[in-house]
Amino acid sequence: MTKPELTTISQKGQVVIPQTIRSKLGLSPKTRLLVYGYGDTVIMKKLELPDVKSELEELWMKMDKKLAGKRRPTEREIIEEIQRYRKGRKKKE
Repeated sequence: MTKPELTTISQKGQVVIPQTIRSKLGLSPKTRLLVYGYGDTVIMKKLELPDVKSELEELWMKMDKKLAGKRRPTEREIIEEIQRYRKGRKKKE
């Protein structure tokens, strides 16, 4: 645990997170933080958002592998398949 550091709330309600803490936690401009208030304590937690682009690229690679030489479905075909699936689910409910 690091030693506590002092900061001040500005007139606009902004708080400066000391550089040593920003560096240690990898906080940079535009980093999103969850903020909790508990009694007289404020807790901030770095919000880790998934890298959607990488996840989609990985998904496409898996699909390409699964299709093995077959053509990739068009966006229209994917949408139609999703709609067929949803209609089938509604009938079961």
